[in-house]
Amino acid sequence: MSSGPARYEELTVPVPGGELAVLRWPATEPGAPTVLALHGIAANALAWSEVARHLAGRATLIAPDLRGRAASRTVAGPYGLARHADDMAVLVAALGLGPVRLTGHSMGAWIAALATVRHPELAASLLLVDGAVSFPLPPGVTEDAALAAVLGPALAKLSMTFPSRDAYRTFWQQHPAFAGAWTAELDAYIQRDLVGAEPELRSSCVPEAIRQDGGEVLVDKDAAGAVHRLPLPAELLWAERGLMDEPQGLYDLNRFELAGLDLERVRATPVPDTNHYTILTGQAGAEQIVRRLLAD
Repeated sequence: MSSGPARYEELTVPVPGGELAVLRWPATEPGAPTVLALHGIAANALAWSEVARHLAGRATLIAPDLRGRAASRTVAGPYGLARHADDMAVLVAALGLGPVRLTGHSMGAWIAALATVRHPELAASLLLVDGAVSFPLPPGVTEDAALAAVLGPALAKLSMTFPSRDAYRTFWQQHPAFAGAWTAELDAYIQRDLVGAEPELRSSCVPEAIRQDGGEVLVDKDAAGAVHRLPLPAELLWAERGLMDEPQGLYDLNRFELAGLDLERVRATPVPDTNHYTILTGQAGAEQIVRRLLAD
């Protein structure tokens, strides 16, 4: 276990439908850049706490709970990736941030790519983390079946209750992706997801938001096409292993070719010894993300 998550401030930003919860890890160095970081489909802002720890004040890190999750769970729909992308434009304007170093993990990468297309003034740079590149569903595979196959426990938790916070911790510690990789940052991240009271704690994620956003990640043409229409060059870091720590990750060079990704426009770099989650929550992945975010 590490010494604990880096300290952050919590604020809210008005968006259509409510108040978006936002975490801010302030920079300690003069003239430091600002990073806007977007989490995955069933995650929350503390997914970025390992990155915040490695940034160590060299940038201001802004990470919202996307609508329908954690402290933003009461923000009303409609949901969808375009709505999240537009929320980011509202957030940047409300906080007076100007162009940011934009990054996103998993579904957050699709949102980040779409946000740069819909709001070209938003990003000074774009870093995509194991997401944003879409593939057509195999014949006969429904959206719900594909979501269940891809998300696994992240989707199963929506219909579950937990008698205690320790029980929820155990649920995630048994996930193959986190074997031997548990940290104080990861613990704080999963605990932020819980709402309710013992013995009926549950995930904060709004099922409607997960279904709509997940379906759009799989089949929405605007979201799928965003990475091919970017107004600026980008980098994509991809995990060698998958969501359940299986040897085949979401991506490889063959899949990028099949997707028609312009590897000169979007530089794709593997991060060894990471899976879909630990590329963000683990030390090796966070170090690579921070290196890219701080590059001039």
